[in-house]
Amino acid sequence: MPESPTRRASSTAPGRYRPVLSDAARPSTYEVEATDEHGTSRAVAIAGEHPLTLYVDKAEILTIMTLGAAPEALAIGYLRNQRLVERLEDIVSVQVDWETNAVAVVTRGGLPDLAARTAKRTATTGCGQGTVFGDLMEDLDRVRLPAGATLTHAALTALLDRVRLHETIYKQAGAVHGCALAAQDATSADILMFVEDVGRHNAVDAIAGRMWLDGLDGADKVFYTTGRLTSEMVIKCAQMGIPFLVSRSGLTQMGHDIARKVGITMIGRATNRHFLLFTGAERFLREA
Repeated sequence: MPESPTRRASSTAPGRYRPVLSDAARPSTYEVEATDEHGTSRAVAIAGEHPLTLYVDKAEILTIMTLGAAPEALAIGYLRNQRLVERLEDIVSVQVDWETNAVAVVTRGGLPDLAARTAKRTATTGCGQGTVFGDLMEDLDRVRLPAGATLTHAALTALLDRVRLHETIYKQAGAVHGCALAAQDATSADILMFVEDVGRHNAVDAIAGRMWLDGLDGADKVFYTTGRLTSEMVIKCAQMGIPFLVSRSGLTQMGHDIARKVGITMIGRATNRHFLLFTGAERFLREA
């Protein structure tokens, strides 16, 4: 049985210590409506995604984006792998509260020099600290995507063909993600830049940098990625002013929610001539 949140720290086997743990797993999938390439509406399962801000002895460490299936173990594993906690016995309790999207870890005697030891990690990990993530969400309220932008079925199909034929590192070696920025009109789409990296977020950041350097506006562009559409990917696309986001992979629940909020047309599982339209259907012009 899962450990009760109020149960005292105990051993599950002789000599085996176990901190006090909450039991706060979240559902792994959620159902949303999507429309396929034939215009047929159907229910589709998407992965859960939740921000979980880690606190150690009331000090904020970082925000982890997680499926939420094992949040207590995730917090403990992060502290172990970052070498912030040397022994399990140093952890008194791990309590997850999804109303505040927080996990509170209490240690036995505190962690020496915690601020200094975590300064670099919190600046470079995932979405950053919880306060930084909160600032990103507030910034979305100021994002205004072009109201009249449209994407045609023909342009989407052309983009998927061009991406399929594009010479990539992935075809040679695998182990990378790719992102493309495309210009499109009513009948076609042309890849302006294609960037690959070991992480999809590195690739999207590189394209954002090039757009800035070249003075490119995102209002009439389409962004394509091989990676899944998480909240951070949607936020970055919105910040670049791009109204169309396409992926050959799936998406997360939080990515779906944010795309609806900012009005992005989000298309997932797009390969060859197959795709699922999840949000922003009013911008998509389907073939008769």
